Amino acid sequence: MFKNKSLTYIILVFVLTGLYSLLYLKFPIKIGEPVSFVITIFYMFIPLIATFILQLGVYKEPLKDINIIWKWSNWYIVAALLPIVLMFLSLGISLLFPGVVYDPSMSGFLENLAKKLSPAQMEKSLASIKPMMKYMMIITLGQALLAGVTVNAVAAFGEEAGWRGFLLSSLKGRNFYVASIIIGLVWGFWHAPVIIQGHNYPEHPQMGIFMMAVFTMLLTPIMVYLTMKSGSVIAAAVFHGTMNASAGMAIMVIRGGNDLTVGLTGVSGFMALLIINIALFLYDRFVAKEKIII
Repeated sequence: MFKNKSLTYIILVFVLTGLYSLLYLKFPIKIGEPVSFVITIFYMFIPLIATFILQLGVYKEPLKDINIIWKWSNWYIVAALLPIVLMFLSLGISLLFPGVVYDPSMSGFLENLAKKLSPAQMEKSLASIKPMMKYMMIITLGQALLAGVTVNAVAAFGEEAGWRGFLLSSLKGRNFYVASIIIGLVWGFWHAPVIIQGHNYPEHPQMGIFMMAVFTMLLTPIMVYLTMKSGSVIAAAVFHGTMNASAGMAIMVIRGGNDLTVGLTGVSGFMALLIINIALFLYDRFVAKEKIII
């Protein structure tokens, strides 16, 4: 089995994930609870742990062979800014849906937040949000960029070392889109233990498992492209970190829709990702000197 690196990695990741997810029996996800936050953050490092076990322990090969390396690339800038473009594109597409309207008062966002937080937590959140309401989008955008390239990128690296590091390298030689679909499916269903508890899709947790798989399959070609162009998984980690930090902005100033239709992980996000994928394909085919999508 060890000769098939990709299969070995997938099995190990899901075994470790299954064991770790037993913690959720004791501490189920509760938005706003510190314990839930900490457990979910460490969940993101399971792919990294599996990578270290196999790359360093079993195969005894250097991490640089799987693109875990630091070297500057202008593609890091693209990785930091592209999620912002994606967020605004998703926001604009959401407004085309029936029943979804622009809501600068953020009333829809606050109503959804109230469903996830306790009254005490909601009161505390309102106290911090209201004084900044007028400039919330600008403030959130600045915070998203700052967090996205720092603390969020570190947490995202826990996943990217596995998905765009070990797993992508083990699929070397496969068609760009075939490799992306495999990685996207594995990555998507790996989220199942947290999705089923309401993470990302609190209104539709069961359907959310399959929605997440579609989302990650559409997302993966972009992140694989960034990794291959930059030569490092750090680009994917920066993209992932900024995307996580800015995702809430896609629903902050709209009212209507639900977790299956609006937001980055809803249908509007899927459509935005499809547009980005098409643009990336056209860029690679007609502009890029070094072709990645073949």
